[in-house]
Amino acid sequence: MHYYSLNNKAPQVTFDTAVIKGIAPDKGLYFPERIPTLPTQFWETIEELSKEEIAYQVMQPYVGDTMDETTLREIVADVLSFDFPIVPITNHIGTLELFHGPTMAFKDVGARFMARCLGHFLKEQNQQEEVTVLVATSGDTGGAVARGFYKVPGIKVVILYPSGKVSDVQERQLTTLGENITALEVDGTFDDCQAMVKRAFLDTDITSIKQLTSANSINVARWLPQSLYYLFAYKELKKQGKADKIVFSVPSGNFGNICAGMVAHLMGMPVHHFVAAVNSNTTIPRFMKTGHYSPTPTVPTISNAMDVSDPSNFVRVLQLFENSRQLLSTKFSSYSYCDNATRGAMLDIYKEHNYTADPHGAVGYLGLKEYLKDHPDAHGIFLETAHPIKFLPAVEPVVGPLALPEQIKELMNAQKDALAISDYQELKNYLLE
Repeated sequence: MHYYSLNNKAPQVTFDTAVIKGIAPDKGLYFPERIPTLPTQFWETIEELSKEEIAYQVMQPYVGDTMDETTLREIVADVLSFDFPIVPITNHIGTLELFHGPTMAFKDVGARFMARCLGHFLKEQNQQEEVTVLVATSGDTGGAVARGFYKVPGIKVVILYPSGKVSDVQERQLTTLGENITALEVDGTFDDCQAMVKRAFLDTDITSIKQLTSANSINVARWLPQSLYYLFAYKELKKQGKADKIVFSVPSGNFGNICAGMVAHLMGMPVHHFVAAVNSNTTIPRFMKTGHYSPTPTVPTISNAMDVSDPSNFVRVLQLFENSRQLLSTKFSSYSYCDNATRGAMLDIYKEHNYTADPHGAVGYLGLKEYLKDHPDAHGIFLETAHPIKFLPAVEPVVGPLALPEQIKELMNAQKDALAISDYQELKNYLLE
């Protein structure tokens, strides 16, 4: 399998190079030359396969001959060492819980997979030069990347996060590890952080002396493994006889997660429709209505991990559907909800169904309900992308006190260590030092 740049001005590369470089020399996102389809027998017998076997068969075509079978099997077994349960909410709605990993967020899978792949490739190539993983976070990416790369030899991690715009738990997860992890607290929004990261990749003053790669979902090793959750859900729904008309509603910020779900669909997984549920950052719902892509200033919300007005991965979504909004609309809808609606959904799910959702999951629930109004025969799954404990200021006023899980209790006693920066020059100075 080769990967090409979506800017179409760079040579094709293999998986290992795409992972190490993160972004193409022409600054385009890497994209697989084809989406492989899995054999009919895989789909017919998926109920009998372990999640590790599913993961191996899905990821092997993308990895190709850059990694031997034993190594890839060991990596996926290590990465998938926790559960991905579907919890029923009503007869026609369930939630796919993706927060049972070490940082209690869906990004644990992609971050852990990428960390292990990158560590393997650097060791294989006997690379002596330190690689700097540069990443922007709107909340959960930072903690997952920090934990995934913690103490990995030859890798330094620099995480940019917007000051005052991530939850206390999220901030502690990315600022308290130390060792090879550095947190930069940015006076700005997530889009500002993301713009700084992209600018650093363009800056030859930095790239001439440092090897940079990204652990945002722009990196193929962070992005593609997210397709696995959808296959695990399909396996479970097929077991239950509910796989005929599946609708996935995905709380969406940078659009890597829903894009990976669409990859799973194009590999052969039957899906009726995808819903991208967003908060008050409405670039994509407006684009789907008008055809005009016009990002506006980022709006801070209680579902902060989705506070993204210019999602990097939407170009990949379009690429999967031949860059046609009309073709995309046959499988994809996008709806937006304000904070008041989000709080109302959290209360409704709690009161009516005795389930505590986090703000992102609540947005996903709203998007799913909106779509199911006109499609009552479908079976809907909304993704619960992070544990509600990570958003106490938003959740507790609605549903009351939550008990702290053990790993969060330990975190609350850890000491924050972050360097405050306000502009790109300060980031550049830090990287050059």
